Amino acid sequence: MTTDDLVLYTNPMSRGRIARWMLEEVGRPYRVELLGYGGTMKSDAFLALNPMGKVPTLVHGGAVVTEAAAICAYLAETFPDAGLRPDDTPHARAAYFRWLFFAAGPVEAAVTAKSLGLLAPTERAQMVGYGSFDQTIDALERAVAGAAPWITGARFTAADVYVGAQVAWGLMFKSMPARPVFVDYVERLKARPAWQRANQLDDAAMPPPAG
Repeated sequence: MTTDDLVLYTNPMSRGRIARWMLEEVGRPYRVELLGYGGTMKSDAFLALNPMGKVPTLVHGGAVVTEAAAICAYLAETFPDAGLRPDDTPHARAAYFRWLFFAAGPVEAAVTAKSLGLLAPTERAQMVGYGSFDQTIDALERAVAGAAPWITGARFTAADVYVGAQVAWGLMFKSMPARPVFVDYVERLKARPAWQRANQLDDAAMPPPAG
């Protein structure tokens, strides 16, 4: 397998950091194409791969996968030897799918809406998938509090990559409350060598400060 078999289109100031971390957990060779907002990210060549003109976008042997959560799940399924899928027990599989997609749906929507001042009013909360911000964060805390030490139990999985990235960013940008279970979970994630490698690579790819 060569680096051209797995190509990640990304930007170090984006959700592409999640996909980079997942690739480091997988441990297969990959190549990175860095794109700029409003420039190469909107080029005809890239729009042919992802009509949304956004990152991350993963190309694997010519097949295109977009959306960070989908990339995490795809890589876990495609490279089972990496051990990033849940075990075969119903409890582990249920937790894996439940919280991976909960983080990609209600958590992402609620945190973004709160950050932009666009949360649904109480009388219309039933119209949005997250209900309320507090309800969503309480449910997320339940998932993380049950991590022993990971979302599905003893095995670290792709669900921890995606859920963990959401929690880590929430704490960093103060878009989530710094509840003790969140803080402890992120500390466990930061101890992983793949987390550390991915962050070092993305930090090194950051543009120099202006001026």
